[in-house]
Amino acid sequence: MKILVIGSGGREHAILWKLKQSPRVTKLYCAPGNGGISEIAECVPVNAMDIDGIVRFSREKDLDMVVVAPDDPLAAGMVDALENAGIRAFGPRKNAAVIEASKVFSKDLMKKYNIPSAAYESFSDSKTAMEYVKIAKLPLVVKADGLALGKGVLICNTTEEALSAVKSIMEDKKFGAAGQRIVVEEFMTGPEVSVLAFTDGKSVVPMVSSQDHKRAFDNDQGLNTGGMGAFSPSRVYTKELQEECMRTIFVPTVNAMNLEGRPFKGIIYFGLMLTPDGPKVLEYNARFGDPETQVVLPRLETDLVEIFDAIIGEKLGTIDISWKQNCAVCVVMASGGYPEGYVKGYKITGLEAIKSSNNIIAFHAGTKKENEEYYTNGGRVLGVTAVAEDIENARKKVYNAISAIYFKDAHYRKDIGIK
Repeated sequence: MKILVIGSGGREHAILWKLKQSPRVTKLYCAPGNGGISEIAECVPVNAMDIDGIVRFSREKDLDMVVVAPDDPLAAGMVDALENAGIRAFGPRKNAAVIEASKVFSKDLMKKYNIPSAAYESFSDSKTAMEYVKIAKLPLVVKADGLALGKGVLICNTTEEALSAVKSIMEDKKFGAAGQRIVVEEFMTGPEVSVLAFTDGKSVVPMVSSQDHKRAFDNDQGLNTGGMGAFSPSRVYTKELQEECMRTIFVPTVNAMNLEGRPFKGIIYFGLMLTPDGPKVLEYNARFGDPETQVVLPRLETDLVEIFDAIIGEKLGTIDISWKQNCAVCVVMASGGYPEGYVKGYKITGLEAIKSSNNIIAFHAGTKKENEEYYTNGGRVLGVTAVAEDIENARKKVYNAISAIYFKDAHYRKDIGIK
């Protein structure tokens, strides 16, 4: 099979790394890809949002499957365009990807179908929102409605912080058009868990659990980022909790989307909080999470091509999906200053030291390759993943590997996997 993966980050590198292990794959492409991805797939100079360009390239190469990995092209309808052109595409259509593209939509969906989540109000003008937050119970959470690279969520401990959050999102347009509407939620407490699930709109098959670290610095300090690391499995997500989530969240969500005339085929990411009142949904994503993918896919035993094929063909219920009984930890090495200003173009050294290890993988996120050398080319540069029999040994392995890698002003958290 000839397969194209859309995207350029660590998540896409992990997907391609797993697809390459399938005996069914004859050729891999990635658009636009990155430095590390170029080692296992042919990188195509087509922007991830260039729907016409992707359709054209897919026809020219007579591709067997296109995997649309990032949120933006899913929300823009890339899967619809590919399917309409007769090309097999993996990912939800536009009318289903809205579950991530609009926080207001997803909150209204949960409310309508009694899927447990935080109490909320939504607003389309800043004045009304500000009047509300002045009397709302603190702390509270202010969320931009649209896609904001994982950074559109602000936790506010004071009324002043809440007013400032509303102003920055709705008036100062900090997240652009994503902030035309906002959701103001009650603040929930409890451990967070990420559960990715395969679904063909009929069956729901959860993957192994993971936990993301969003804040820039150790001990969950600093700004929210796209993710500074992850580990799998979660220490707190039990078999009993999974059964409860299947009954109250996972299956009801897929059923709700069907009832709304928006059948969902692809990956649903369930961001969960295990509150004193039981598990509740923090957020939905319409695709693989990043960096959760980098700890989940190394634990997958089943051929990923077989799974994607079954989902496209709505035959997910006919295959068995199995997982390795191990653990994984991913630590993101970021550019100094991320998630705010940072410099690109620094040379990366030391990667050859971990190439020979089967249990350590450097997934490239923001890199470029020139004359056989790698250089930084983004905020999150590398996601270094180690697999071991337990979390503690995976932590030791990953930090030992990271100590051999260098680029100027490299920044990473030292506490990934401790939670």
